[in-house]
Amino acid sequence: MPTITGLHHVTIISGDAQENLDFYNGVLGMRLVKRSVNQDDPGTYHLFYADGEGHAGTEVTFFPWANMPPGRRGTGLTNELALAVPPDSLEYWAERLARSGVKAGARTVRFGEPTLTFTDPHGLALALVETADRRDFTPWADSPVPESKQVRGLHAVRLAERDLAATARFLGDGMGLTEVAEEGGWHRFALPGGGSGRVLDVQELPDAPRGTWGVGSVHHVAWRVPDDAGERAARSEVQAAGATPTEVIDRFWFKSVYFKEPGGALFEIATDGPGFAVDESPETLGEQLILPPWLEGYRERIEAVLPRLTMPHVPAAHE
Repeated sequence: MPTITGLHHVTIISGDAQENLDFYNGVLGMRLVKRSVNQDDPGTYHLFYADGEGHAGTEVTFFPWANMPPGRRGTGLTNELALAVPPDSLEYWAERLARSGVKAGARTVRFGEPTLTFTDPHGLALALVETADRRDFTPWADSPVPESKQVRGLHAVRLAERDLAATARFLGDGMGLTEVAEEGGWHRFALPGGGSGRVLDVQELPDAPRGTWGVGSVHHVAWRVPDDAGERAARSEVQAAGATPTEVIDRFWFKSVYFKEPGGALFEIATDGPGFAVDESPETLGEQLILPPWLEGYRERIEAVLPRLTMPHVPAAHE
C-alpha cells in the first residue's frame, strides 16, 4: 500500500506580499492560517493560506521574493495549480474574478471536470475545478466567499517534462501514482482512490526549454503522509526509486523531506501534523507573526526587515 496519500501543500514564489495577501485572502477568500518566515531565508515571509482550520491538502503557501525576475514556464517545473471548488460554482467565480479585475479564460472541461483558468497578480497559472469528491475541509466563517462557493483546497498540479517515461516510472515506483487517463497530450496520474487532491497531470515536451524559478512560479509541490513513520517509509520508497532525498527536516508545523523527480521538479514529503494550531489559537490563526522556536531569538531583527501587512477590507459573504 502506498505511503503517500495526496497533495499536502504547494509553495509558490510571489511578488509583493501585500498584493499576494489581497488576492488570496481578499479575492479567493482563503484564510491566512500562518504568517511566518522562510526558515532558510528569515528576511522573507512565508504565508500560508488554507481552509478554516488549515487542513493539510488545502494549503497554498508563498515566498514573496518581490525582487526576483519573473519565472519561465517550461519543462522540469510545476507550471499550474488547480484548486477544487464545489459543483455549479464556476459561474460565481467567473463573475467574482471579473469584478476583481482578473481576466479568466474560457470555461473548459478537463478529464470530465468543468474548469476555469486564470493567472494570479504575479503570473502564476491557476485553475478552479468543479468537483464533488469528499475531502478534509472546514469552511471559513469570515471568508468574503459564501460557504457554498469556497475553495475546498488543492485539486491537482500540472508538470511539463522532456521525458515522460522516466517521470512515469518514478511516480509509480516511488510514489504510488498510476496513469489513469490521457487527454490532449496530458497524462493524468492519480493515487489510489483518485479524487480531489490526489492528481498530477504531465505533458511531454521533448524540445521545450527548461522552466526557471522566479516570481509567479511554483517552488515545490508537497505530498502528504500521515505521520513520522509514514514519512520515513515514503523517504525510503523515493530513494529506492532513484531520488536523492534530504534527511527529515523539522518545520515545526510538519516535518519535511525534499527531493527532485527525474525531470527536475522539486517535491516534498510532509506530515499531516502537528498542524498550525500547535503554537497559536485556532481562532486567531494568521493574525500575528509566528516564528519557530529556533528563530524567536532573532524576532526583533526579523520584524525590522519584513514589510508591514494589512488584512484586506472585504465585505462579508452572502449567498
